[in-house]
Amino acid sequence: MRVLALTKYGTLAASTRQRLVQFEPVLAAAGISVTAAPFFDDDHVARLAIGKPIRPADILRAYARRLATLLRLGTFDLVWVQYEILPYMPGALELLWTASSKPIIVDLDDAIFHMYDDNARSAVRTLLGGKMLPLLKRAAAVTVGNAYLANYVSAVNANVTIVPTVVNTDVYRPAPHPAAAPAIERPLTVGWIGSPSTWRYAEQILPTILPQIAENGARFLAVGAGPAGDRWQGVENRNWTEASEVASVQDMDIGVMPLPDERWARGKCGYKLIQYMACGLPTIASPVGVNSEIVEPGQTGFLAVDPEEWTTALQRLLDDAALRQRFGQAGRRRVIERYSLASQEPRVRDVFEQAVMRRR
Repeated sequence: MRVLALTKYGTLAASTRQRLVQFEPVLAAAGISVTAAPFFDDDHVARLAIGKPIRPADILRAYARRLATLLRLGTFDLVWVQYEILPYMPGALELLWTASSKPIIVDLDDAIFHMYDDNARSAVRTLLGGKMLPLLKRAAAVTVGNAYLANYVSAVNANVTIVPTVVNTDVYRPAPHPAAAPAIERPLTVGWIGSPSTWRYAEQILPTILPQIAENGARFLAVGAGPAGDRWQGVENRNWTEASEVASVQDMDIGVMPLPDERWARGKCGYKLIQYMACGLPTIASPVGVNSEIVEPGQTGFLAVDPEEWTTALQRLLDDAALRQRFGQAGRRRVIERYSLASQEPRVRDVFEQAVMRRR
């Protein structure tokens, strides 16, 4: 089986690596070869990672690249689509390129449909409000990262499978030193990892926890915040790179994931939490969307709604090394069981094989 993967970003993007690239070996073992064709290249992703604006020329090049790729659909047996085929274009237009009998699998790990639903300009909203629906209806199968996304898709397509975002737990491992006894060359570290676009979620809790972290002689490490992270006193702002990603998480003792309770955030797949827990870290997170499923309160971490709950949870972890270690060990076991590459490989392979069978 030859699969054309129409990804939105290159392999520098976590969504492409975690939702597609890391599954390629198991698919290849099942006779499924994948050719990835990103809409935006890695140079564009690298610019986003350091907070640089989108260049119009990048968008034009991306459309030219995608249209050239669509002319080669005939050489493939199946089309795997990350989010959408032609970003920012009407959904019905996308189907002009998929009118053949080739099966299509769509993957969503974000509530991308809200980007169109929430557009403030009425003319654009009328044009793009139902942008995702034609493609979702047409798909032979849809994979999604959580129940919130599944509920949206299931209204138009019954063949929806929840595949959580996962990590390779052979790569994401606890640091060489146990979490209960951090290395003496650095202070106890509360950490966050993400991108400039999600840093705004972390900023909402910083006025509450930064003074507390300083009072305890600890530090706050932000990885991937971009230039906005430099504006906060008390934040050690570290650039994200793929090569240093795991080591940066291992350099933390407590991982945090604050989120506002809003529609876009409910579609998040908790990737940060999975990274933390795979590396043996206790976590504190907002009980929004899938966060409430990933974190087991009092077992792998804490869920916190308001500033008082955040400071209480954080203080317990800062004060108790044994608790950090116990939560971290339980969290890693949970990731291995539910959010590891090994646990989800059979499900992804089955989705591909069944999509072709249904089309036949």
